[in-house]
Amino acid sequence: MALSREAREQFLAEPRVAALGVTAGVDRGPLLVPVWFGYEPGGRPWILTGADSRKARLIKAAGRFSLLVEDVQPTVRYVSVEGTVAEMTPGTEDTHREIASRYLSGPELERYLGFAQDTLGEQVVIRMRPEHWLGADLGAV
Repeated sequence: MALSREAREQFLAEPRVAALGVTAGVDRGPLLVPVWFGYEPGGRPWILTGADSRKARLIKAAGRFSLLVEDVQPTVRYVSVEGTVAEMTPGTEDTHREIASRYLSGPELERYLGFAQDTLGEQVVIRMRPEHWLGADLGAV
């Protein structure tokens, strides 16, 4: 059964890992990689990635990307959202902390943030303007 708008948005607001999809060129399939993402109901989904990463370059070139999130407990559910790039802005320590704290806490969060600051380099926040949504709860059939 299709998920309502409210159910889709609540599902995305929970800390899940998404599969990011973006076209990778004429002779390639789409780039599909797992990513952390941020989302608040009614807002714009966003990711944080290396400013010079393949993901960032491909999203900038395509001007759009997709996110797919799924779960199998308590039932098989998924939400996908696809849209254009609303904005690309430099990542900051605050945005890095915001995204990482969705997935980590306590000492693990602090260790990760130290690692990120020492090794990941310049980051960019990419926000999506959602255009197309799909979502279903297959256990509701």
